[in-house]
Amino acid sequence: MLIFQHMRERFHAFNTARILRKSLLNSRIVVDHMEGLQKAFSQMSFSADTGLLYPGDGAELLEEMSPVEMPRQLVVLDGTWHHTKTLFRDIPQLRGLRKVRLAPAQPSRYGIRREPHVSFLSTLEATVAALRCLEPETQGFDQLEAAFDSMVESQLAHPKSVDSVRRKHRPRAPLNIPRMLRSNLQNVVVLYGETAPGTGTGTGTAAQAGHENRRGPVYWVAERLGTSERFERAILPSSVLPKSFLEHLELSHSAFSKAVSLATIRHEWGSFLKPTDTLAYYYSNCTRLLEVIGSSSHLKIYLKSIQLHRGKKNGTLEELLAALQVVPDDIQCQGRAGKRLAISIALARYLNSCALT
Repeated sequence: MLIFQHMRERFHAFNTARILRKSLLNSRIVVDHMEGLQKAFSQMSFSADTGLLYPGDGAELLEEMSPVEMPRQLVVLDGTWHHTKTLFRDIPQLRGLRKVRLAPAQPSRYGIRREPHVSFLSTLEATVAALRCLEPETQGFDQLEAAFDSMVESQLAHPKSVDSVRRKHRPRAPLNIPRMLRSNLQNVVVLYGETAPGTGTGTGTAAQAGHENRRGPVYWVAERLGTSERFERAILPSSVLPKSFLEHLELSHSAFSKAVSLATIRHEWGSFLKPTDTLAYYYSNCTRLLEVIGSSSHLKIYLKSIQLHRGKKNGTLEELLAALQVVPDDIQCQGRAGKRLAISIALARYLNSCALT
């Protein structure tokens, strides 16, 4: 199953497509701005037995199909009804797919959002209903719907928070979003580095020596947002890292089994970067670590300096994302570094979404 998700839906606090991706083995979400979705779709190939779950003229009713008539692959559009209509309108290739639809026996249970018609379902409800038709032998749909119902009931128990979500308009763009975050993020590299314990600046003779890496980076992670290319390396520290420090980093000694010298990481990092890349980070220690690892010629964006609320300073990144109701994507790199990279990426994408809406 393939889910095409509107960028605005990515940051919705009640993102049911995320639940589907985590629950269904053969599922994938593609989320981007319209230009990126158009490009992604044009690079995919679909067989004749692919079905687009979308109501409208010419859509075939799944409940009335025989097993041989059923599509073998399902494409789902995720977003508000306005968003899905926009996706269908602006991605011409979608209109070339065979359309299938549902005839719900009961209204949506997704009380968090008001659907424009009694027959409209949330993405999760519609997908589960379609899969019950396509894969009647598959187990676990009841548990998936139970988890969905539990989420809805939990939110409806706090009517003020739900009402505020219903009334929420497009977020006001922060006051000083840098120009490079207002584009399509093709050449934005978000990064994070863990610092070695000890004293010293991490520069000069000690840093040049590689093994004498005091207060320099010991773990370095990054992702280029336009292509999802990742960089993850452990760096040789000046001495064996204490167990307590490794626990702090949420890493094990095995993570450093293939650690490289500072000279090597500089070379590999330099090979990973492109001249047109802009480097973005939230944590202030990355400014100094970039001086050690090398990236002096690249534009840099200190995400924490972006004013998200007039007259208020940003707190921790975790607190900030919770206040914005932004949920990061799955963590792709190890340890605390992987978690902090994921939430830094979520903030960068959120700022980009604000700037383009």
